[in-house]
Amino acid sequence: MAQQPTETLNNLDTADMAASVALKTAKKELRTWMKGKLHQISEDVLIAQSNAVFQTLNKFPSYQKAQRVGIYLSMPKGELQTDEIVRHALASGKQVFVPFLHKPKIPIINTPVSVMDMVRLDSIADYEALKRDSWGIPTIDKLTVREREHVLGDETEKADLDMILVPGVAFDLSPEGLVRRLGHGLGFYDYFLHRYSTSHGNELSLGPRTSPLLYGLALREQFLGVGVESGLSIPVGEHDCLLHGVLVGDGTFVDTINKTA
Repeated sequence: MAQQPTETLNNLDTADMAASVALKTAKKELRTWMKGKLHQISEDVLIAQSNAVFQTLNKFPSYQKAQRVGIYLSMPKGELQTDEIVRHALASGKQVFVPFLHKPKIPIINTPVSVMDMVRLDSIADYEALKRDSWGIPTIDKLTVREREHVLGDETEKADLDMILVPGVAFDLSPEGLVRRLGHGLGFYDYFLHRYSTSHGNELSLGPRTSPLLYGLALREQFLGVGVESGLSIPVGEHDCLLHGVLVGDGTFVDTINKTA
């Protein structure tokens, strides 16, 4: 006997839920494993790898040409440090935008409890005046947010970015040659990038004219290489954003646009 439409829909819902649970479990297990590795990295190694990535980035033509750059502000441990990058970008006359987390005015179902925007730093002095939050991350004072230029906002506020440098727990290169990213599980960047593409009327698909360019910054321990070769791979869902490339602390630079590695 053929299944009734309602029964078929129920079966699809059950399958979707099972797939969602499996995806979340796989991501959680990889995060736990990776954070154990990152906890063992010494400060000297962290500084050396961060400097190596800065040197690679500084020679990258797309970064040299970029005038408006989004940059994450790093935790003191466990991820690629961005202090040198932020200072260089500001000193070079680039407009630098950094994350700001806030509660949405109207909560939306299936979105993060807090959402991310990016707001502009005025100067190196402005950057140095930022206080660190409980994670040790330099953080924009919410009292100054209204005075700053926003990436997201109304038609008079929103800003186009040329490039965004994004953090992650782990990165890899899929068999198809695309850079996949595992975040911290809070959805800040994926949701921000979705809103960015919607508000700016474009798609965040990979291609030579895609804007903004999305590049991950990774310690060598965070880059799994090609998943089928390393034995590990990053699980991704339909809402996970792919990147144009990743710069790694061991000198590896994967660029899917210019096809370098």
